[in-house]
Amino acid sequence: MTAPTLRARLTLVYGTLFFAAGLTLLGVTYLLFNQQLQQKTVSIIVRGQGPGSLERDTAMNWMKQQETLLRGAATTSLLTQGAIALVVVGGAASGVGWVVAGRVLTPLRRVTETARRIAAAPVAERGLHERIALNGPPDEVKELADTFDTMVERLDHSFDGQRRFVANASHELRTPLTLNRALVELAMHRRTASADVKQLGESLLEINARHERLISGLLLLARAEHEIGDRSPVDLADVVSHVVAQAAAEAAESKVTLEEAAGPAPTSGDAMLLERLVHNLVENGIRHNIDDGTGWVRTVSRIAHDGRVEVEVSNTGAPVPPYEIPALFQPFRRLGPDRVVTAKSAGLGLSIVRSIALAHGGDVSARPREGGGLIVTATLPRQGSAHH
Repeated sequence: MTAPTLRARLTLVYGTLFFAAGLTLLGVTYLLFNQQLQQKTVSIIVRGQGPGSLERDTAMNWMKQQETLLRGAATTSLLTQGAIALVVVGGAASGVGWVVAGRVLTPLRRVTETARRIAAAPVAERGLHERIALNGPPDEVKELADTFDTMVERLDHSFDGQRRFVANASHELRTPLTLNRALVELAMHRRTASADVKQLGESLLEINARHERLISGLLLLARAEHEIGDRSPVDLADVVSHVVAQAAAEAAESKVTLEEAAGPAPTSGDAMLLERLVHNLVENGIRHNIDDGTGWVRTVSRIAHDGRVEVEVSNTGAPVPPYEIPALFQPFRRLGPDRVVTAKSAGLGLSIVRSIALAHGGDVSARPREGGGLIVTATLPRQGSAHH
């Protein structure tokens, strides 16, 4: 059972107070009326007493009877008419209270709607550009709205600063990594380099390459966190065919079979980011697969039943517990042996996929495949559909 709204509770309080005051007023009026009527009756009876004839007694009895009837009729009329008037006026007062409560609570409703839009934003920091900007007298509600705007503005600046820091730090780290790679390669290719030096150089180059992939992933992640403004038509079928052709060499090296079912899937957005989305899904399927030569990765693009477009990538591999899947979309989260320092994956693949999908107004989900592996589905708005 849902609790009544604040507006309904205020209306109930207004109505209850009005009816209580009305009943009190009606009761006091009845008591005063009854007391006044009794005083008039006593004074009439007193004036009629004294020596007199039998006719006078008969007349007084008749007057008392008439007074009793009159008092009963007046009392009934007072209570009946008063109750009807109380119900009518009380209903009108409750209606007015409902309207007044609605007007009073309108600013609070704006605060609630803004907070709900921020909470419902696909990525939390993307909804922080919302502001209430309430106009009105400097009362408690205005103070609440201004405080809320100040809090959201500070959070927005904090997230913007965090993204700028990641982008700037990634750019700054590229130069020393490039220099390290050049120095290691120079040392490895010297004529006097021993086998141990060459082996050490290979290990250092592998670690350096992983760091370069990590930095590239951080830059792409920082870019994908922003809403896509300049959109162009993109058919995901073309993207899937291009990415599968590019990944053929890596798949052959890993003894993984690539399967493709590129159906029409028209959408709009940044073509480079959408290519990265599909590439990361296919690459993830190749790298997290079985190595006995029977593994496969299947990539499908299609129009979904709800009118949106989908890219689905499924692959064979080790069984993945369902409770581990949400963590795979977090940065730097990997499973099993890929947690080691020299792993090929930087732990950003699926988090980049999720950020790109959200930036295009879509979403991504994953579920375990029966027999092992994953089925990852990225859903995007169809070209020409409304985007929010």
